[in-house]
Amino acid sequence: MNVADIMTRDVISVPSDMRVGEIARVFRENQLSGLPVVDQDGQLVGVITELDMVKRHARPQLPTFLPLLGAFLPLRTKEYRESLRRITGVTAADIMTTPVNTIGPDASFEDAATVMVSNRSNPLPVVDADGQMIGIISRTDILAVIEEMELQLEREGEEGQGLEIPG
Repeated sequence: MNVADIMTRDVISVPSDMRVGEIARVFRENQLSGLPVVDQDGQLVGVITELDMVKRHARPQLPTFLPLLGAFLPLRTKEYRESLRRITGVTAADIMTTPVNTIGPDASFEDAATVMVSNRSNPLPVVDADGQMIGIISRTDILAVIEEMELQLEREGEEGQGLEIPG
């Protein structure tokens, strides 16, 4: 089974200039875990997840300082700047995650699961050879495949019960 078989083709996306309150409404009304962000030309430029929205209201993680020869060197300043960017963001462009992890429609659902786990990507936009977004796949889509596979195994097991295997 490949990504094209299980992806959602009618993708709900948000423009990069949409305000955070409107994005929250789109999440809630459509019961989504993530949204692709597109520019004025409809090109994929980022992804916003529920976690990105929640992080916006979390306290920033203050940088750690390393004392060295009487001076204090800040550590993890990149993470701190990123945290501040999200907290102060007012539009999709301000809080979205970039670069965007994507997958092709011919990839297996196992490949999609691997990308999601290794890159902590959910949802995962599906793009064609030209880089155009043609769908999206989420963890829920992967779970639906797992559920169906397990149910199929159970049905096959029940059908095979009571049969004697010659030996």
